[in-house]
Amino acid sequence: MGIGRSILLAMSKSAFLNDQALHRGFVKRAVKKFMPGEAPEDALDAAQVLGRGGRGTVFTKLGENLTRLDEADAVRDHYLTFYDMIQARGIDGHVSVKPTQLGLDLSPETCATHLDVLAAKAAACGSILWIDMEDSSYVDRTLALYENVKRAYPNCGLAIQAYLLRTPQDIERLMAVQPIVRLVKGAYAEPAHIAFPVKADTDRAYYEVAVTMLQQAAKGNCFPIFGTHDIPLVDRIVAAAKEIGVADGKYEIHMLYGIRDADQARLVRDGRTVKTLISYGSSWYKWYMRRLAERPANVWFVVRSMLPG
Repeated sequence: MGIGRSILLAMSKSAFLNDQALHRGFVKRAVKKFMPGEAPEDALDAAQVLGRGGRGTVFTKLGENLTRLDEADAVRDHYLTFYDMIQARGIDGHVSVKPTQLGLDLSPETCATHLDVLAAKAAACGSILWIDMEDSSYVDRTLALYENVKRAYPNCGLAIQAYLLRTPQDIERLMAVQPIVRLVKGAYAEPAHIAFPVKADTDRAYYEVAVTMLQQAAKGNCFPIFGTHDIPLVDRIVAAAKEIGVADGKYEIHMLYGIRDADQARLVRDGRTVKTLISYGSSWYKWYMRRLAERPANVWFVVRSMLPG
């Protein structure tokens, strides 16, 4: 793991820096590079603009590792209302939630119940509920949650992290439930015996898992989503899809709001299905620092956003 990435991930865990960031105007201006605003309406407004250019949206309200179950109830209730807001505006939009937002640390049973409720709501709205993957200590519990909810509600997707050494086996396991999988590189600080410490190894693993997912998609066993801003990697995956025989529309490409916007638009013009992940809410510090750590070049965006003119 690079020194810059390690520092940024360490900073993401600092309560002091979190408090300082939330009260610094220049930091908030920098954050707007990656999220249109803290309010749900800000996210929905941005999604409508993107929709006019042919892009769908995945929404997530920031926040994780809640400490009280009533907070998890509030997250559930928020998303139930938010699905209605998406539908009222005619947006092609999904919701993505972290299990710890729904109380996984406090009560796995409550978390599972909340996921069922949200999956039922997504189905009623003709949408998808996404379950985010958190750090490696949550993988087994999150896989179990996903398998259970996916059997009851086919309209559920799961994020899987390519930098974890275990991921090829996890992908193989998930084929039993015909998963919808968003493959991402991974954004948490993990030891070398759990995750690839070198970016080149993660990139190689990502492509290998992507090809496996496409091969399974050709058999009708999987709906693959590729969540990466690595454009050369995306182009390789698109070429692989054509070679394997997976048509446009049978897989998707997901990228974050504010990153590779021109490339996202170009991919849509080329016939790819693209969805933009839009985050909102006031608990943005940890998420923001992980975004910077994913690609240290993003730090330059922050520096530029602080300059006048």
